[in-house]
Parts: sequence; structure tokens; C-alpha cells
Amino acid sequence: MQRLTDIAFIAQVLTTGSERAFAQLVHGHQEAVRRFLRRLTAGDEMRADDLAQETFIRAWQAIGSFRQLSGFETWLLRIAYRVFLDDERKRKKEQLLQTPLPDHLEEREQESSSFAMRHDLDLALATLSEAERTCIVLQCMEGRSMKDIAAITAMPENTVKSHLLRGKKNLANYLKRNGYYGNV
Repeated sequence: MQRLTDIAFIAQVLTTGSERAFAQLVHGHQEAVRRFLRRLTAGDEMRADDLAQETFIRAWQAIGSFRQLSGFETWLLRIAYRVFLDDERKRKKEQLLQTPLPDHLEEREQESSSFAMRHDLDLALATLSEAERTCIVLQCMEGRSMKDIAAITAMPENTVKSHLLRGKKNLANYLKRNGYYGNV
């Protein structure tokens, strides 16, 4: 049902340039894009929102290139991943890799154990390579198939599988070293 609705809105955008139709596409997919980018940015919500905005700007500019080879959301997540990689390269050039947590996040962490666990997971994800983190987030947190992950990241499926295996092992080791035991 969502795919048909997306196609109808895309057709409106392409034929009439309807900003209202594009706004409906954004509304229908913005949470998935923001959630994906929040995980890639290790929980940095402001950065993730900025990257999501850039994602939708690029999607508007490139919507004519959407060929329905995958779902619209998969296409958007591929754009989001490229936006993230561009931003990472820019940050590395500027040597701004270490950003301290905002004070309000540290206060919330003390108040909520579920926030603390999510924060620990974000820190653990931040220790992975970009490729490992992306594959883990897409599979484990976004529920994407191997085929979708390969399409989003432009990696062969076997490479995705390798990144997942290595990433899960590294994630489990990090969490065990930091007090989480059992089946991680």
C-alpha cells in the first residue's frame, strides 16, 4: 500500500512539480531517514536532523532519477548514506571527529537506565568502522534485507555479510568489555 502511495506522489512531483506531494513523501519517510542517520551519527540528533534535511533536498533535486528498482525508502536511505559519507569526509578534513555529549544528554543518562543502555549502544556503534556500523544499523535496527543493504551501500551482498559478521563480533566484544554479559 505504501509503495503505491509513494508512486502516486512521485508521479505528481514529476508531472506537476507538486511540492505538496513531495511533502507527503517526506512526511511518510522522514522518521526512517532520521532514525537511520541518528544511528550512523552515534545519537547526535542535531547532526542527524541536518543530514536528513540535506537528504530530502537531494531527493527533491534527483527525484527524476528514481527508477523504482527498489522501494522509495530504500532509495532515500541510499541518498542519506551518501550524505552521511560526504559529511564524514568533511568532518575528517576539519579534524572535528570528537564531539562531547551535550550536557542535557548527560543529565538524562543519569535519570534513565534505558537511555544509558541506548547511549552505551551508540558508543559501541561509534567504535565500528563506517561500513560495519552502517550494515549493523540497517539490518538490526532498521530491519533491512541483505539485498536492501547492498542497494543502499552499493556493496556486494557478500561484502555486506562480511561487514555484518565482523561488526557484530566487534560490537559484542566492546559490550562485554564494558559490563554487558550474556548473548550480546
